[in-house]
Amino acid sequence: MELKTAVEKKLNISENCLKVLEKRYLMKDKDGRVIETPEKMFKRVSRYIARADKLYGASEIDVKETENKFYEAMANFEFMPNSPTLMNAGKDLGQLSACFVLPVGDSMESIFDAIKNTAMIHKSGGGTGFSFSRLRPKNSVVRSTGGVSSGPVSFMKVFNAATQAVKQGGTRRGANMGILRVDHPDILEFIRCKESDKEITNFNISIAVTEDFMNKVIADEEYSLIDPHNKKEVKRLKAKEVFDLIVELSWKNGEPGIVFIDRINKDNPTPELGEIESTNPCGEQPLLPYESCNLGSINLAKTVCANGKKQVDWDKLRELAHTGVHFLDNVIDMNKFPLEEIEKMTRANRKIGLGVMGWADMLIKLEIPYNSEEAVQLGEKIMKFMCDEARIKSTELAKKRKSFPSFKQSVFSKDGVKELRNATLTTIAPTGTISIISNTSSGIEPLFALSYYRNVMDNDKLIEVNSLFEEVAKLEGFYSRKLMEEIAAKGSIKDIEEVPEKYKRIFVTSHDIAPLWHIRMQAVFQKYTDNAVSKTVNFPHDAAKDDVREVYMLAFKLGCKGVTIYRDKSREEQVLNINSNDTKNNVVEGLKPSTTEVGDKKSVAPRPRPVVTNGTTTKVATGCGNLYITINVDDKNLPFEVFIQMGKAGGCAASQLEAIGRLVSLALRSGVENNKIIEQLRGIRCPSPSWEKSGRIFSCSDAISRVLELRLGNGKMHHQEEALEKHSPHTMIEDKLGTVVGVCPDCGAALRHEEGCVVCRSCGYSKC
Repeated sequence: MELKTAVEKKLNISENCLKVLEKRYLMKDKDGRVIETPEKMFKRVSRYIARADKLYGASEIDVKETENKFYEAMANFEFMPNSPTLMNAGKDLGQLSACFVLPVGDSMESIFDAIKNTAMIHKSGGGTGFSFSRLRPKNSVVRSTGGVSSGPVSFMKVFNAATQAVKQGGTRRGANMGILRVDHPDILEFIRCKESDKEITNFNISIAVTEDFMNKVIADEEYSLIDPHNKKEVKRLKAKEVFDLIVELSWKNGEPGIVFIDRINKDNPTPELGEIESTNPCGEQPLLPYESCNLGSINLAKTVCANGKKQVDWDKLRELAHTGVHFLDNVIDMNKFPLEEIEKMTRANRKIGLGVMGWADMLIKLEIPYNSEEAVQLGEKIMKFMCDEARIKSTELAKKRKSFPSFKQSVFSKDGVKELRNATLTTIAPTGTISIISNTSSGIEPLFALSYYRNVMDNDKLIEVNSLFEEVAKLEGFYSRKLMEEIAAKGSIKDIEEVPEKYKRIFVTSHDIAPLWHIRMQAVFQKYTDNAVSKTVNFPHDAAKDDVREVYMLAFKLGCKGVTIYRDKSREEQVLNINSNDTKNNVVEGLKPSTTEVGDKKSVAPRPRPVVTNGTTTKVATGCGNLYITINVDDKNLPFEVFIQMGKAGGCAASQLEAIGRLVSLALRSGVENNKIIEQLRGIRCPSPSWEKSGRIFSCSDAISRVLELRLGNGKMHHQEEALEKHSPHTMIEDKLGTVVGVCPDCGAALRHEEGCVVCRSCGYSKC
């Protein structure tokens, strides 16, 4: 009897989820119109991935059964593969992996081969990791040419520029991880290379820290810097001073992170095939050169059952773990790899990364505070269970499909394991976009907010409330729109009297949780994770550098494979820096339009320029650099002219800014109403928007409009520094929630630092 395909169910999808799917995942026609429903997307993916079973002798009926199982898991938002699989499965592109590592050798040929290969991977939707540790240090003599090397940081900037030029199929911008060993001679330059967050913007960077280095930090001893070209010591540094510099820069803007490279290689399942040098962009997937990995995550919030008291549904979790391993192993067979070398290495080891999302939501359903011993113990229990069940399923697949080809060269063969399908099985990956699709919390992160404003456009506030919190608030009788607005403004409920103490403990957000709880949670999940754990340890803005140092040391002592921190607002710049001798309000009436008669027609006559003018200069940080906007007034204290300059600008940018300044000046001198000028400039977009304390800056023109609005609003000339949000109707106020690190280049909403990555919770954009 033929098994029929499961009937497409009408999915329970949130508005935000549908928006993300339509923008990034659903198929479109040649004119960009969406021609696929979410249901059909899941059918497309499940049908294509299930076909791999045919390669191992499965009947059509068995394949249909697998297809239905995969479809149900995705359609119920219980399991979700990484984004490239959702985007590309069943399409011509067919590239299904998210994570890649490419080698960078110490030659021009190797470097530019890596750049070319990076472009191919980014074009297909993947992210890339590199170790620049093989490159000889800056100013080293190159014998073949007689010249000198420019060093790892210089070449990393070339990779960054190439990434900027490649748009990933219209859906994702390429992301990179740059790693340098702590014993490389250029390590100090590398640590500082992202001190300005406008530099090397398409890279996350991490220091590959050795066990020897960390032990010498603790002992306050010197360590050696080794030239990778000749393996000779070139210098000695105090380990503690280098570690303190890493801490200082991480405290300042969240980078560099740390990867414990010796610990990663200790868990390398195939050391005979090579040493692990790098990870993928978020640090959770250590890989050999030319290796790739595909990932997927189980939604833990869907594994809570209510038989009297709410509890973990272990049978459901087991079923999903088996389904996830089966799905991800099939992906390897159905994948269309961007390079032959990657296909060869990936198929040899068949690494997969099954992880979780919805951990915070699960804890809330179980009424367990995130920052509690009970939560830490449950996290360890759940990850051990998943690890064990994944191993059981991989062994089962190996009996039918054989072990991964390099099995005999692996540590498993030497340890007496008879069969295993996959060299690695588990990874805790960033789930920024797929958690939005699944309407659940991301990875193992706590909630970032309970109530928040998604957009404030034209003074229309759109409030979002966590569904679990809203349900409890209504059930317990303390819900009100006013309360949700108060929570959105504060970003936390810890100081709000209307919320009962019980729920203050359960509904904690990332900044309610001490950093040490973040790292303890990461450590227990790492204990039973083959690869690594992507997580951000959040700090309040007033955290000290010693707090960061303590977390880094604790991560080392507790067995983490890496750590990323983010201190609230550490990448945020002051919107306006105003230099003015006048500290009082200097308010005058705006100039009304004036005309002169020319024959039978009226024409505008610009006022002549006086010999001396006074004014203010306002600094605004834009996506293109710092913009300096000078507004001068005439002898009657009326706005008269505008000069605009950009730091380090030249050529076309300078000429365009001069043109805008001349035209605005002409309009002011001719009596054009201030608000008309502002309206023409406001909201103009460019490819490099930025995020400031009180909102998003779409472009230089938009920045100019906001300064004009602040200075000349309502026809008045303002000299005193004021809050920009009072004057700007397109301001976003999500910055009150913390963890905001920028503006989404696609929708203009807030970018947040989560799981070692940068994610837009509004449209699904992810830097990684």
